[in-house]
Amino acid sequence: MRTRTGAMLAALVVAAQAAPAAQPAISGKAVFEKWCAPCHAPGPGHPGTIALAALYKGAKPAALAERTDLTPEIVKHYVRTGVSVMPFFRKTEVSDAELASLADYLAHKP
Repeated sequence: MRTRTGAMLAALVVAAQAAPAAQPAISGKAVFEKWCAPCHAPGPGHPGTIALAALYKGAKPAALAERTDLTPEIVKHYVRTGVSVMPFFRKTEVSDAELASLADYLAHKP
């Protein structure tokens, strides 16, 4: 009986060591800062913000972090498909979990 219990315990220890560590959750703001802010942050010198300012002509904020009309679905759509000169982002660049955090961050503004 002791041998079987010891073997089971050893197997559990080996399995626990072999299991991949859970990835820490990344905040939507951190995803935005890494992937989106270089083009879409407020202020001069951000091509995405400049393009949206020309498109909206003041009807909507040009900087994405200042928008209140974005939905998670639209954020996910543009990130995965791109638009105009904005590239699409693969799951190997922005994972589905990171995209969900980003979409939540951009869509749920007060």
